[in-house]
Parts: sequence; C-alpha cells; structure tokens
Amino acid sequence: MVEESTDTPEMKYGEREIEEGELITFPNPRPGRRYNVNITLPEFTCKCPFSGYPDFATIKINYIPDQSVVELKAMKLYINRYRDRYISHEEAVNQILDDFVAACNPLEVTVTGDFAPRGNVHTVIEVHHQQPRV
Repeated sequence: MVEESTDTPEMKYGEREIEEGELITFPNPRPGRRYNVNITLPEFTCKCPFSGYPDFATIKINYIPDQSVVELKAMKLYINRYRDRYISHEEAVNQILDDFVAACNPLEVTVTGDFAPRGNVHTVIEVHHQQPRV
C-alpha cells in the first residue's frame, strides 16, 4: 500500500510559468502593412462561477497588428491562467480582449470564445475592438 503525503506538493515549473504568465509583445516586423494574424487556442478552460463545473472552449484571436505583435508562448501561458478562475463565458472573452488590446494595441482585433455544449446549450461569444480612425 502506498501512503499519500500530507505535505503540500512543490509547485511544478509549468504551474509557476502559468501563474506568472503575461502577454509579451515584440516589434511588428512590417509596421504600416495591414496583415491578419490568426491564433487558435483549442484547450481553453475556466470554471462556471455558479456551479464550479469546468467550461471548455476554443478561443480564436484574429488581429491586424499596429506597432507590436503578441509572442505566442506568452499567449499560451496567459490563456492557461484561466483554468482555475470562476468566470462567465461573457466575462472571460471580454477580459481576454481587454488584456490583448492593453498589451499590443492592434489596429483591429476580434476575440471569439466557442464554448463546448453543456446542458444542451452551445455558446459562442464574439467581441471586437478597432482603433479610432484619425
């Protein structure tokens, strides 16, 4: 028989990276050229703020960069920070948009959260941001 330890397990390196995850950017290699960047994150998870049940989604981020571009590993770590958060579908997608805009201020961005059906309900949340035209 194997005894389980009652000690708090040490945090794994991946858990530390996720906990510290922030959106990091780098200079756009083609400023002034309009081009689309499409990112798909198929393993998004968070928790329902009412039941505590896990919610699963594919997050899609489509953006036209301005002066900076989001680094993809940082994006992955940032998204994984949601896994233990109690947050509604609507708030999660809106918060991702807000944080993304704060990090890289794209010309345009659309964030879509396509949530897996639960209780016979399928939800898709889509939010959009566009820089004001001067």
